[in-house]
Amino acid sequence: MTADTIHITATEPGERATEQAASAGHSAPPLSPGQPAVDLAHLARMTLGEKGLEREVLDLFERQADMLLARMAAEEPRMLGALAHTLAGSASGIGAWKVAEAATALERAAAVPGTGMLAALVDHLAATVAEVHAAIKEMPHAH
Repeated sequence: MTADTIHITATEPGERATEQAASAGHSAPPLSPGQPAVDLAHLARMTLGEKGLEREVLDLFERQADMLLARMAAEEPRMLGALAHTLAGSASGIGAWKVAEAATALERAAAVPGTGMLAALVDHLAATVAEVHAAIKEMPHAH
């Protein structure tokens, strides 16, 4: 199984939730309550179990996610999609599946001209990133 397969499979429920939320008039889909913010087993596989590398990758993700979200606030829909695509890939790399789902939903919505729910999708993406930030702070090796 490739990372793309995992990523695509992980995005489908989020997309349905996003469509349901938009059609129901909600501003953003709910966060998946039972799913951890970071899949620690996946992260360990990606970093070969090296705690120092794990910490470095998580730090890089946090900085990049914050930078991309800040840029999204001032970009047009076409660029929102590109920024969301980058964030989805980074999130998949550390096992932040909810962030990957939210970013992919934003990327796809940004590709549709006249989509009116982009602000709600950006807000949902920011909420999933905040959840990852909180989870990282709670990790024993966090700084």
